[in-house]
Amino acid sequence: MQTKNIDTAMDQYIDSIRKDYEANLKMLVDIPSVSADPAHKKDIARAAQGAADLLKKFGAQAEIIQTNGNPVVVGQYKHSGQAPTLTIYNHLDVQPADPSEWQTSPFSLTIKRDLYKGRGATDDKGPALVALYAAKYVHDQGLPLNIKFIWELEEEIGSPSFAAFLKSNREKLSTNSILVSDTIWISKDKPSIPYSLRGLVCILVKLQTGKKDVHSGITGGLARNPIGELSQLLSECYDAKTGEVKIPGFYDDVLPVTEQELDNMKKSGFSLDHFKQAHELLSLRVNDAQEGLKRIWVKPTFEIHGIVGGYAGPGVKTIVPHAAEAKVSMRLVPDQNPERIFQLFNQFVKSKCPDAQITIDGKLAPYLGSYDDKFNQTAEASIKNVFGRSPVFVRGGGSIGAVTSMHDTLRVPIVFLGLSLPEHGYHAINEHFDWQQTKGGIKLFVDYFKKISQF
Repeated sequence: MQTKNIDTAMDQYIDSIRKDYEANLKMLVDIPSVSADPAHKKDIARAAQGAADLLKKFGAQAEIIQTNGNPVVVGQYKHSGQAPTLTIYNHLDVQPADPSEWQTSPFSLTIKRDLYKGRGATDDKGPALVALYAAKYVHDQGLPLNIKFIWELEEEIGSPSFAAFLKSNREKLSTNSILVSDTIWISKDKPSIPYSLRGLVCILVKLQTGKKDVHSGITGGLARNPIGELSQLLSECYDAKTGEVKIPGFYDDVLPVTEQELDNMKKSGFSLDHFKQAHELLSLRVNDAQEGLKRIWVKPTFEIHGIVGGYAGPGVKTIVPHAAEAKVSMRLVPDQNPERIFQLFNQFVKSKCPDAQITIDGKLAPYLGSYDDKFNQTAEASIKNVFGRSPVFVRGGGSIGAVTSMHDTLRVPIVFLGLSLPEHGYHAINEHFDWQQTKGGIKLFVDYFKKISQF
């Protein structure tokens, strides 16, 4: 999608910073800031230092604030006179990546024409840099707007230290509104603004039935098989073909979507074929587009992410495994409570398999904001002005733990102005970002900054 030429001087600025943008994106992507793996603790620290140095290089104030977990980088452009304050949130930690699955090295940014391939390029280092370049542009112009930055390094593991960080620095982080750039458009031709995010409960279920793997010929038929039992247990939790969750009480607190919300979502032109192509899926659970959009934006889910146990090498090793573990999660919608959902799951599993060991590995509450406040309406106007298309307001399917914490602590409007596209591959192999979204994103943020500076 081509952006409208709204500012010749800004076009010149964007063209002039392209090589610098690519160099800074490479600096960030080349640091494997994987928050889920303790082996990357030093890389997390490197990413924080690199981000703080970058903010200072751009003329902003910057500091690294330590938490009980990973550090948070905080920056600011301060206007000399009276001005409203906007806070921009992004995260710089990333998902793990297996180099053997990638076409290029995931932690060495590959630039091919307009594409930037590497882990974190779109989630969320690329958009963070876009916001920084836009902020520098308006600050250098003297726009009456204070701009603060919060760059987190624990988002991919549920932001376990973020709420405490906010409470300890509430005064320093005071603001009039928050912009989050960590969401995905419906397609490159259809921008979207989420006003809601799903919550999340991540759970490990382990079953141990022996002290060691044993010969299946000698013990098979009498020895319990933990992989088989876990598989049966999971099939009782949900219907793998339809996605329907069978845990009693799971759907009791789901807040129904309103007709107005559903009408807004229908305007998205959501296409099952495009969704399937963008995410490289071979088939889907449903053939109806309206039901499809409900499943990714409105309804809760149950997913199995992995089953670990037994023999995974070449060929068949005829053993009965002694232990197995299932990694599962449930995405929650308003008004589902993560603790209640965990308790329902725990009770259900224990009733079916008393030997199972159940551990909660993280939980986030769902978030429901507004799409008709002045900040979201301004965001809508800015997208239409820059990209020439009206965005669609949707309930987002993903989860960002920091959003709920910021809402609870800072108590200001939150706007989601994401730049990523479905084909960019959030959490997927060969994740990438592109120059067109970078260029359009800078224009979008500048337009939005100018508008809200007048509030």
